[in-house]
Amino acid sequence: MAKKYQKVLLPITGLILLGAHLLGSTGHAGMNESQAKGAQIYCFMRITGNDHEVSFNASYEVIKRQKSSIFKTSPKHAAVMIIEAVVENPTEYENCGGYLGDLFGTRRLEPIEINKGSTTKSSPKEINNDRYVY
Repeated sequence: MAKKYQKVLLPITGLILLGAHLLGSTGHAGMNESQAKGAQIYCFMRITGNDHEVSFNASYEVIKRQKSSIFKTSPKHAAVMIIEAVVENPTEYENCGGYLGDLFGTRRLEPIEINKGSTTKSSPKEINNDRYVY
């Protein structure tokens, strides 16, 4: 009877271990290599004068390709990974903090026209420039 269970449990255990490896480990603490490389690329490019779009695309490609999982990293998650890397090592990325806000776009108010003869009040409209809308 025990051998029958061993024959069933061994393949199931193997499948579970294989599945965990393919999905990638998400429960680890600390910074991984792709996170650090992505942050280095983003910060270096921004400090040397490149705009957000070019810098983020370069760092995102590195992060996306170095992950050993069947699921790809989303752009929003890559932005979070870059921010985490910079915050965890502020001395390594000294001049990069000012660029981190660009990773999540900006919210600004749309200018409103004021008609002097009008009695109706208009309020400013909020524009959401989320860079990573799916």
